[in-house]
Amino acid sequence: MADIEIAPGKRARTAYSFDDISIVPSRRTREPDEVSISWQIDAYKLALPMLAAPMDSVVSPETAIAIGKLGGVGVLNLEGLWTRYENPIIPLGEISSLPNDQATRRMQEIYQAPIRPELIKARIAEIRAAGVTVAAALSPARTAEFHKAVVDAGVDIFVIRGTTVSAEHVSEKTEPLNLKKFIYELDVPVIVGGCATASGAMHLMRAGAAGVLVGFGGGAAHTTRQVLGISVPMASAVAEVASARREYLDESGGRYVHVIADGSVGKSGDIAKAIACGADAVMMGSPLAKAEEAPGRGWHWGSEATHNELPRGTRVHVGTEGKLAEILLGPSHSADGSMNLFGALRRGMATCGYSDIKEFQRVEVVLNRG
Repeated sequence: MADIEIAPGKRARTAYSFDDISIVPSRRTREPDEVSISWQIDAYKLALPMLAAPMDSVVSPETAIAIGKLGGVGVLNLEGLWTRYENPIIPLGEISSLPNDQATRRMQEIYQAPIRPELIKARIAEIRAAGVTVAAALSPARTAEFHKAVVDAGVDIFVIRGTTVSAEHVSEKTEPLNLKKFIYELDVPVIVGGCATASGAMHLMRAGAAGVLVGFGGGAAHTTRQVLGISVPMASAVAEVASARREYLDESGGRYVHVIADGSVGKSGDIAKAIACGADAVMMGSPLAKAEEAPGRGWHWGSEATHNELPRGTRVHVGTEGKLAEILLGPSHSADGSMNLFGALRRGMATCGYSDIKEFQRVEVVLNRG
């Protein structure tokens, strides 16, 4: 990101979103069925380079299983309705029927029910019994309290996800989470985020993260930019964190940390651009909330929308696009990039002549000039 002076004594960096860039084909093309879009994190090889975001409108135990069988990973929100209510179908139905002017206040009330460790274990066990990779998420504030229940239940991939997660949290009131010590003591790979700078990513990599989530709450249901003033355009953020990965690879003597774009990935073209900027995979929310099987019933929201003091998200109506399998793997009945997301990625890579994800990270990109 290049620095410019916006006023004497104050500089800002130029940064670019996915909409600001385009991918450039090379001299070579391939057949789409000869392209591999698989990736591997730790011991887990996955057919699709995607994780479904830990949002109650997207991932239930049932959809986590379905996504796993289709080749991705559904990350269950362990601070959501599935671990607060024995039968979350009732509050889910209420949330989908709330008037807009009452939605935030009532959702705050619904999410005041306590998190129950026995439900954490039950939900993870349900997903594990289906034979798919089990991933589940906690916020940094809840990790110390509930991580033992998560690991004991048999999670395969542990996700610590917040608006921003640092390896060094300073507080005079509470004992901060020692991320390096925490990750070292766990026996499962940990994905941590968000972050958006090389320095922030390096701290997380040095703390032992197996994967780093890139993004500061830039999804369709987030209002972090309006509420906190925090936002980083994703093309620049992903490319900068990917540069940190290269530096850390040399520093660590060959330890590869996966970069996962988490935010502003709404269409199939965004997936391709995220990987072109250096991502190994993407974390998606709103595109999957449009599935017929999605628990949000055509509505979409994240945990930020239910914060009891300062909500930084809204409940948005996304409608229903088609079945989950159609959204991920086609066939598509739409020409806007909202279906057959990974068939489109495969075709885009083939059009540019690349055979796998790591090769495609080297594809040329250009800035769009208006």
